[in-house]
Amino acid sequence: MQPGLDRLIGHVERAVVWLAAAGAIVVLVQMVWITYGVFTRYALNAPDRMVTEATALLLFPVAFAGLAYAMKEDAYPKVTMLTDTLPPMGRKIAALVNLCVMLGVGLFFSLAGVSATIRSFNSGASSEILLWPRYAFWAPGALALVLFSIYAGLRLVKLIRTPAQEV
Repeated sequence: MQPGLDRLIGHVERAVVWLAAAGAIVVLVQMVWITYGVFTRYALNAPDRMVTEATALLLFPVAFAGLAYAMKEDAYPKVTMLTDTLPPMGRKIAALVNLCVMLGVGLFFSLAGVSATIRSFNSGASSEILLWPRYAFWAPGALALVLFSIYAGLRLVKLIRTPAQEV
């Protein structure tokens, strides 16, 4: 029914899956690095000064890497006791309001993330101990938020074009 839109959503969903996989890899790196930090601190009595800062800086991109994937999988918690009793048009309106709120929040945080990335790039700010550029930590999170906003917008357009009986 909507071949062009469905194809575009399919492309974005592939990017969503790859971004979530990258986030999972970062979580694994954090897990190994934290384990190494605990081992060196308590077994070797030589704490790794970098582990705390590195894992803290990686929390921002990891926090948002799976945001769009959760939307793709319909994994956000929701209470449907009331919406299940609504007629089809009522369910569609509730879903539209929900997606509009998600898109609004996503756009707000996308703007904040992109702005922070640009500001940190322009300032040349780096982390205190690692001396890694801060924009390298802001950019993946900003990318994840922008991708989430694009995906939410596409899902909103698809929902608007879908008949209420199919929602």
